[in-house]
Amino acid sequence: APDQASAPPAIASQSGGCGVAGGRMTDTRRRVKVYTLNEDRQWDDRGTGHVSSCYVERLKGMSLLVRAESDGSLLLESKINPNTAYQKQQDTLIVWSEAENYDLALSFQEKAGCDEIWEKICQVQGKDPSVDITQDLVDESEEERFDDMSSPGLELPSCELSRLEEIAELVASSLPSPLRREKLALALENEGYIKKLLEIFHVCEDLENIEGLHHLYEIIKGIFLLNRTALFEVMFSEECIMDVIGCLEYDPSLSQSRKHREFLTKTAKFKEVIPISDPELKQKIHQTYRVQYIQDMVLPTPSVFEENMLSTLHSFIFFNKVEIVGMLQEDEKFLTDLFAQLTDEATDEEKRQELVNFLKEFCAFSQTLQPQNRDAFFKTLSNMGILPALEVILGMDDAQVRSAATDIFSYLVEYNPSMVREFVMQEAQQNDDDILLINLIIEHMICDTDPELGGAVLLMGLLRTLVDPENMLATANKTEKTEFLGFFYKHCMHVLTAPLLANTTEDKPSKDDFQTAQLLALILELLTFCVEHHTYHIKNYIINKDILRRVLVLMASKHAFLALCALRFKRKIIGLKDEFYNRYIMKSFLFEPVVKAFLNNGSRYNLMNSAIIEMFEFIRVEDIKSLTAHVIENYWKALEDVDYVQTFKGLKLRFEQQRERQDNPKLDSMRSILRNHRYRRDARTLEDEEEMWFNTDEDDMEDGEAVVPPSDKPKNDEDIMDPISKFMERKKLKESEEKEVLLKTNLSGRQSPSFKLSFSSGTKSNLTSQSSASNLPGSPGSPGSPGSPGSPGSVSKSTSQMAAITTKGGLVGLVDYPDDDEEDDEDEDKEETLPLSKKAKLESS
Repeated sequence: APDQASAPPAIASQSGGCGVAGGRMTDTRRRVKVYTLNEDRQWDDRGTGHVSSCYVERLKGMSLLVRAESDGSLLLESKINPNTAYQKQQDTLIVWSEAENYDLALSFQEKAGCDEIWEKICQVQGKDPSVDITQDLVDESEEERFDDMSSPGLELPSCELSRLEEIAELVASSLPSPLRREKLALALENEGYIKKLLEIFHVCEDLENIEGLHHLYEIIKGIFLLNRTALFEVMFSEECIMDVIGCLEYDPSLSQSRKHREFLTKTAKFKEVIPISDPELKQKIHQTYRVQYIQDMVLPTPSVFEENMLSTLHSFIFFNKVEIVGMLQEDEKFLTDLFAQLTDEATDEEKRQELVNFLKEFCAFSQTLQPQNRDAFFKTLSNMGILPALEVILGMDDAQVRSAATDIFSYLVEYNPSMVREFVMQEAQQNDDDILLINLIIEHMICDTDPELGGAVLLMGLLRTLVDPENMLATANKTEKTEFLGFFYKHCMHVLTAPLLANTTEDKPSKDDFQTAQLLALILELLTFCVEHHTYHIKNYIINKDILRRVLVLMASKHAFLALCALRFKRKIIGLKDEFYNRYIMKSFLFEPVVKAFLNNGSRYNLMNSAIIEMFEFIRVEDIKSLTAHVIENYWKALEDVDYVQTFKGLKLRFEQQRERQDNPKLDSMRSILRNHRYRRDARTLEDEEEMWFNTDEDDMEDGEAVVPPSDKPKNDEDIMDPISKFMERKKLKESEEKEVLLKTNLSGRQSPSFKLSFSSGTKSNLTSQSSASNLPGSPGSPGSPGSPGSPGSVSKSTSQMAAITTKGGLVGLVDYPDDDEEDDEDEDKEETLPLSKKAKLESS
């Protein structure tokens, strides 16, 4: 039989006829649902249609065809293979394996239609339609198969105490052969044999006949492995089920019998939290509990060969649960009473705990439903007011009740996050922030007493689902993303970040125990997710609340995982390459905690070392000019001795190339003119020599190398377009002058005068500039913002030169092109063009 976790749900019967594509077929006999078994061993509904059998030329054989009742499209086309094992279950299901790992099922609306198609399949395979499975799954000898086919049926020994051993041997010998199993099952059904066996069980117990009880255990266990729904219905009936469990207490492999019946009758208590008036529903609940107990506790763990033989037992439990959920869902009085007592303040704690546990189990049962039935289930709960009820429950003191309510909330979020978002936005108009459902969830996450924070991890996952824009809906007139994120940052974000802000008021975390560190790591994980997905909402929050500076305090934590979470948060921000973030980082000197952690880490080659170097390498590779200048001007002294990687020397090279362009503005002006001409004349094909000019880095040029200027050079730019040889001579002269200045003046003279940093490692470095004492950020004597490359000395001079040259000849801006040998011309073309006036504002803002 196909390897299946459970049989697919039967198709719901409907009154009236169903047509195919406008009424080609109106009878309901052939109406079916097509199911496929997924990787999780659950049946997926592939659609409803009408089945027929006919010869298909392309497949060279008789085939099953299912056409959709909605549009007549082909849902299934499957050749009836002579060697495929088809199985008929529950009178309306036909199940088979199309390939090694691809199981299919047809669920018929009517038994008559199932019988018709089953006869067609059996006709193709040459089988008797009375069988429930068409092929032997275990290889048998030809002689054994001939014996089975020649005998019309299986004759059971008379059901007597003296013949129990013979019966047990017959059952055991029939299990390997599918055909013999079929005949044995039919014989057991027709002769009422199971009830006779259970009568003998009472005799054996009265006589304390242990040998007979052992034989009965083997017989009843073998009947379970026959995998027949008809037999299960007899065994699990009210009058038989406890005796069946009694037979299974006497396992021959155990020295003492088990007390399963005693547990079910005395220990296990059935609690009706809300009285159930329907006797059929009550009986179904009892039966399901007992059958589940048999499956989980009584039957031995099946071997590899027996595992598939219990698929019908799984199906029996599955369909019982579906029926229970459906019957409870339709009982409006029951649900109304349930929610009324849940939210009633007069309900005592023990009763409320029972109600919440019932609702949790009710939601767990709903996971067995098909998608459309699950939709109806949660819609019913929503209409009954499950979310307001959860809000009341989560505000209570009982930890067990809150835990169960959290599990129910997780079912709702996983099912429909938009429904939860809509509710919390509506309640925000009426309630204070403190009692909002999401804020209650955040508070339970923060207050989780579990040392491993198991509950907090679950709740953080739910919050992440709720704030994930990927599952938010967008309609014609409004977007859920805009509305909900606006609500979340206004009413909820301050609750989420409260532990972080409370713990980072000093230079190091005020509490640094393991549980606090775990909680802050969870909060940082969610904030990092927000940085990646929420754009301007989180940007405004971080900059206005100075969140990044507070997060970087955690770099001083003794817990490496928390320090790395803080670093990951900053790395995600830098990865956005957003100048608003960059200016904020430079203005507040937010590389200081990172550099301090890097030096305190020393020469250890660990994750912290690699992560920090990767951050600086990203800045170098992506050529983030503002951050490059900021890092070199303020932290070069601390980093210049790091030579086991080339990252910091590469950053210094980037910085020097930027300075060269500032100190030699004629080159940038010339390249700007050439590029402006190039872009204005897209239709004109460039000369090969001009291509050489644009693709040549000035560092690669040899003295006297000729460059052909464009033929339509502007008349007023003769002084700029000097021969390249003269320019290179001036460049050499300039470099020699700079070297002399650098010999006399320390590099710290070019750094921001406001930076001061002391390190706790063995070799302490002081990056303070000579005039740092008087020029603090924002003080009257400060020459510019901390992030500005402008500083006293040569920089301001070069800036004034650049301004003068920019206005000369009517030029309105400069283009920065990185002079790095690793970058090609395509990268240069993407460089950002800014007028000098805008650059000056950017640097001084």
